[in-house]
Amino acid sequence: MVQSSRIAVAMSGGVDSSVVAAWLHQRGENIVGMTMQLWNQRRLPEVASENATGRCCSLDDVYDARYVANQIGIPYYVVNFEDRFEEHVVKPFVQDYLEGKTPIPCTLCNNFIKFDQFLDMAASVGASYVATGHYARIRQDAASGRWQLLRAVDESKDQTYFLFGLTQEQLSRTLFPLGEMRKDEVRGLGRSLEVPIADKPDSQEICFVPNGDYAAFIDAYLKEQGREAPLTDGEIHDEEGKPLGRHRGVHHFTVGQRKGIGIARPEPLYVIATEPGSQTVVVGDGDSLLRRRMLVREVNWISIGEPVGKIRAEVRIRNRHTPANATVWVDKYNQLVEVHFDEPQRAITPGQGAVFYQGDLVLGGGWIQRSELG
Repeated sequence: MVQSSRIAVAMSGGVDSSVVAAWLHQRGENIVGMTMQLWNQRRLPEVASENATGRCCSLDDVYDARYVANQIGIPYYVVNFEDRFEEHVVKPFVQDYLEGKTPIPCTLCNNFIKFDQFLDMAASVGASYVATGHYARIRQDAASGRWQLLRAVDESKDQTYFLFGLTQEQLSRTLFPLGEMRKDEVRGLGRSLEVPIADKPDSQEICFVPNGDYAAFIDAYLKEQGREAPLTDGEIHDEEGKPLGRHRGVHHFTVGQRKGIGIARPEPLYVIATEPGSQTVVVGDGDSLLRRRMLVREVNWISIGEPVGKIRAEVRIRNRHTPANATVWVDKYNQLVEVHFDEPQRAITPGQGAVFYQGDLVLGGGWIQRSELG
């Protein structure tokens, strides 16, 4: 590892980061545990879940992280990033949904909190590096000297989709000790190190959205802020523009959605598009979700220098999507990158990430602006 340099371990209270802390400590590394307080779980009581388990960064998670740090015998701190988290994650999340997009708050949190402010906070306690429980790998290319991000050995746990916004400087100071391990190996290591939460279930939900009800959270958040919820109710149309019914807000819908549309038809209906300008939700059959072309904005070329012209890549359009072969067109004078898939892809969703791979190497990624038939 990096003996002689102090390492700040981002301890979320979950199995993975707890095992990282215990393992590094066993190896003789000079470590300090730090937990990020991101969201006050007592806010918005009208949408609070009675059972907060299953969400990252809950109060129970903070307790577990402190308990593990005490068991290991390492210095431990809780750092409060609530204001920055609300400004750079929660507010954009709300605004994106109101604009008909489907945001990824975990990526924003990585970009603006975990690998930005946390690195600065780590430096304030004398740590030159941070280590996290992410399933990903980092290496330095011998020829170019450039730091590169690679997919984890355990493909089922790979988290590179959420890490495309990292910079070279951030990669150079980050350690992903679990990138070469499988999840069952991590739990086994945790048991052998007597980590008290080695068998704790993984978190699933977004930390500030109880039970995954995004629309209810948005309504409650706007009310708390003293803002009138915008009028987002409107009509549901088919692809020919024929009205089929009404809806109570475009933020209740996302591309590819099947349940909760509120229209009874013998054949399944899916959300094909949301049009916030006219407050219209467009629905159609499953084949209507297929698109061959998309435009991607704000691309960060994380492992390579910015290419010019066309490159071949495998492109992932959501976390559980199998990367699909595509030609990527990069014009240095155009802020949008064009992606042409070899085969049409289902439910390309504005606001989601598009991440470009060549094998295990993560070339870069950006935000889906829109999709087209191609």
